[in-house]
Amino acid sequence: MRNKKITAEKFRGLLHDGMCIMFGGFMGVGTPEYLVAEIIRSGVKELTLIGNDTAFVDKGIGPLISSGQVKRVVASHIGTNPETGKKMISNELDVQLVPQGTLAEQIRAGGAGLGGFLTQTGLGTVVEENKQTVLVEGEKWLLERPLRADLAILLAETADEAGNLTYDLTARNFNPVMALAADIVVAEVSAIEPLGSVFPEQVVTPGALVDYLVMEEAQ
Repeated sequence: MRNKKITAEKFRGLLHDGMCIMFGGFMGVGTPEYLVAEIIRSGVKELTLIGNDTAFVDKGIGPLISSGQVKRVVASHIGTNPETGKKMISNELDVQLVPQGTLAEQIRAGGAGLGGFLTQTGLGTVVEENKQTVLVEGEKWLLERPLRADLAILLAETADEAGNLTYDLTARNFNPVMALAADIVVAEVSAIEPLGSVFPEQVVTPGALVDYLVMEEAQ
């Protein structure tokens, strides 16, 4: 069994300009803020971010939005972060707003290897623009495409040495489904326990899906 724990420096080495990054979190809860800070520190740019929301200016993914390193955001809402709205209005940032359930299902479909799924959410609204529709038994459905990313950054509570993850209550949110839909999965964790110390029924994200573990380093 290889050691999945890596340093912040090694994590920065995984990053490159123009990459697509999924991030866990709901209003910043469940977002790996240490990894976000390391992305900012790396200086990579032209990023695409996929997540539920852009949190707040100083919380969650917000500092990365403010840093100017992001060119595109796919999210359910941006209202709690005025910086996202300002950058969208000034055309500094391309923002695609997606209904929350649709976003979660797009990510799940990406992880499951599906070509897409049908939904009636968004029909007759701007969500339908430039998308394919399908008639099924006379009913109109919207075809939504799957989402995948180069990298998923997760926040978990505990990992064992194999990378099996547990989460802290609602901080679980989008993290588990994103672990299925990215080429590389990195989890920020509070503790790494010996193999076998995490009971199987407590594991939410299996270690087979997790490539690397990062713990915050003392400054």
